[in-house]
Amino acid sequence: MINLARATDSDMTEISELLRIADLTLSGLASPTVHLWISRDETTERIFATTGYESSEDGKHALIRSVAVDQALRGAGIGLELAQFAMDRAVEAGAKQAWLFSRRSGPFWQKAGFMPADTNELAAALASTHQVRLFTQTGQLGREVAWSRQL
Repeated sequence: MINLARATDSDMTEISELLRIADLTLSGLASPTVHLWISRDETTERIFATTGYESSEDGKHALIRSVAVDQALRGAGIGLELAQFAMDRAVEAGAKQAWLFSRRSGPFWQKAGFMPADTNELAAALASTHQVRLFTQTGQLGREVAWSRQL
């Protein structure tokens, strides 16, 4: 089990770099509505993993986001642990349904219990989130692939 700590404002540059390399959305990372956690290497103190979520306005839906592991450490189950951690925190906050966008990592998310979902349904449930607003404004929403699971 990896050690996760709440991300702080001073972590945002390093988090952004890890997520950029992983080709994940950076929108809203520093917002108080985005809950992020990080794990640092004990020796180098570099961030090697991130996870997080953003809730719907009613708190019943959670957009899982920013689940990333340094490329050198992939394949060891860390990603699944990160995803579960974010889902557990979302449940503690009252979420009943988890959603996410992923065009490339479907098999990974299926291992975490996610099933393909309707992108417009995700957008309706989580309309106030940074990712949904960004994807709607840029026209990217129609190219996204949605996933969902009950919590």
